[in-house]
Amino acid sequence: MATSIEPWAAALGRIPSGLFIVTVRRATAETGMLASWVQQCSFEPPQLTVAIRKGRYLLDWLQVDTAFTVNVLSEGQKAFLTHFGKGFEPGEPAFEGLDVRRDSDNAPSLLAAHACLDCRVVGQFDAGDHVLVHGRVVGGSVLNEGKPATHVRRTGTTY
Repeated sequence: MATSIEPWAAALGRIPSGLFIVTVRRATAETGMLASWVQQCSFEPPQLTVAIRKGRYLLDWLQVDTAFTVNVLSEGQKAFLTHFGKGFEPGEPAFEGLDVRRDSDNAPSLLAAHACLDCRVVGQFDAGDHVLVHGRVVGGSVLNEGKPATHVRRTGTTY
């Protein structure tokens, strides 16, 4: 039997979000994760926030001034959802089989993504069962034409 959803939870789930792959480099280690809660929060200077569930080891990497990249997915890029959706353990290769741009100053960029934003961590803020990582945008570009992917959940209480 289907579980009923509270009306407020159904309404909360209807807040649309994008689909993103957040990548991070720490010394020579690198990883990536699927994210849906990324939002621009400032024009000047350009800044954004990324919500990351507490307990993910990636949060330990995202200290002030750490480079991270927000890769914006296009509609139809389900292969990235499958690849990054399960998450990666520390030391597990996250980018095998993917075309990735690496440079010395930024975290990896996925060349097939719609766009990428190179960022630096400004700080972290507690947000219930998640942490908001506040980042300053230091670069980026549109890599491929298309429409950014959007996601709407059935309920606002689970992914």
